[in-house]
Amino acid sequence: MMLTLVIMACVAISVAGVIYAVSQMVSKDSSAVENRLEALTRNNGRGVQVTEKKGNLLKAGLDEQTHALETFVARFLNLRTMLYMAGWKMAPVKFIIICLATGGGAAFVYLFVSPFRSITPFIFGFGTVLPLFYLMFMKKRRMKKFQCQLPEALDLIGQALRAGQSLPAGLQLVAQQTEDPLGPEFLKCFEQQNLGVPLEQSLLEMTERVPNMDLQFFATSVLLQRQTGGDLAEILDKISKLIRERFVIWGQIQSLTGEGRLSGIVLLVLPPALFLTMLKLNYDYIMMLFNEPLGQKMLIFAIVMQFLGALAIKKIITIKV
Repeated sequence: MMLTLVIMACVAISVAGVIYAVSQMVSKDSSAVENRLEALTRNNGRGVQVTEKKGNLLKAGLDEQTHALETFVARFLNLRTMLYMAGWKMAPVKFIIICLATGGGAAFVYLFVSPFRSITPFIFGFGTVLPLFYLMFMKKRRMKKFQCQLPEALDLIGQALRAGQSLPAGLQLVAQQTEDPLGPEFLKCFEQQNLGVPLEQSLLEMTERVPNMDLQFFATSVLLQRQTGGDLAEILDKISKLIRERFVIWGQIQSLTGEGRLSGIVLLVLPPALFLTMLKLNYDYIMMLFNEPLGQKMLIFAIVMQFLGALAIKKIITIKV
């Protein structure tokens, strides 16, 4: 009975997710220019939504509201920040629905291709977290690209300062000459201060949007220089040199930990490969893991230990620079 309820819930979630995704695809969004101006001018340029009347809240889009589902997930994970850092223009509640729809679809498909329905909840859980893993991968790749672009951006600002231009002009130059993800962030910072927001505040908000340590160094150096004075161009050159030296050290660490990463991949791939091999050679022997209660417990224990082993290997080979 419980398994039937789980199957019905998976199917319902999958169908609801597909219907919602189709409705969002055919719906019309406001223009990019209007969204940019609204984000910049809202709450004196800080981009924070002010309290509106009830009628306006009813007209607000899904991206502007904080839903109960998003509030619940925010206790464990800040999806709004992760989506922004990954460059995905998507509301957190939309992403949550996509995760549930993916899990329901995976469980629904699994029921047709496998007779072992006892592990359907695990398939649903795996399908649900799969989009989250992809989001974390995209976020990590985008932040890595941002960090690689930062030294060149600091060099451009330093050259603009030496040429007699102001710091906002240097920010505009970086926004024009640099691609995503760094260019749009500096452009937003330039537009905010151009609309009347203090430069110090716009820089601090940029560090909040992009929690990067090197970017915090840049913002801190600008704030200190505007209060105490000094050669900002020279400071930016030193920060740029420090970032490039850290890249060199990081490359050396990657080469030294290459053997550990390869060992981790082999140890993680070997059990599933051996399982598939034994499934082909001796089907009845492997089926004891699914048919017998003790075999099911051993299978769950093996999956949990695989996960813990992956975390332990990642902890060993990950060295922060």
